[in-house]
Amino acid sequence: MPRTKEQFEEMRNATKEKIHSAAMKLFVRQGYGSTNVQLIADTAGISIGLLYRHYRTKDQLFHELVTYALEGLKRNIAAFESGESPKQLMDQFVDEVYHDMMNGEELANLLILMNQSLLASADKDDALHEEMLQVNARLLDVTAQLIRTGQQLGEFRAGDARELAVLFYAAIQGLANLKVLLKEEFSMPSPSVFTSFLYKEGV
Repeated sequence: MPRTKEQFEEMRNATKEKIHSAAMKLFVRQGYGSTNVQLIADTAGISIGLLYRHYRTKDQLFHELVTYALEGLKRNIAAFESGESPKQLMDQFVDEVYHDMMNGEELANLLILMNQSLLASADKDDALHEEMLQVNARLLDVTAQLIRTGQQLGEFRAGDARELAVLFYAAIQGLANLKVLLKEEFSMPSPSVFTSFLYKEGV
């Protein structure tokens, strides 16, 4: 019985997920330059011909992964700008980070991949690099504003909101690096520990 259009789409998406997972793992662990398409295909458990059906070049695949990570940051920006309770928004975000770090490698790999991409293209004048800079700067701005609002409501600790936002994201990036380095030995701090420098005691 021939496959339906929906079944073909499911197979296509499943293959792309395998490619994404394999490529992220390899790019993070051995670098973009040391990773070739044959190795990505082997790690994904597919033929190189099937990989080329989805991506013409390694650069195209890398670009799509970075774009995917950027879309996630944009969703975070939209959530932080929603006008909901600052503490509830921060709790939700930290819970998501905690569960993603505990249950898989995708978030850690995406964060490291974005960092690698920013550093590798620092001397280039391309649209993706500029978008990454703008989105990261915007995320920092809206997070600082969220913290200021939380401070005004008496829920967040006093202090320079932008400095606290920088520390917050530096901690997440550092945890991503540790997860990749320590592997099974990695232990993610609980959400209450992770937010202890942001919230007032007893709130």
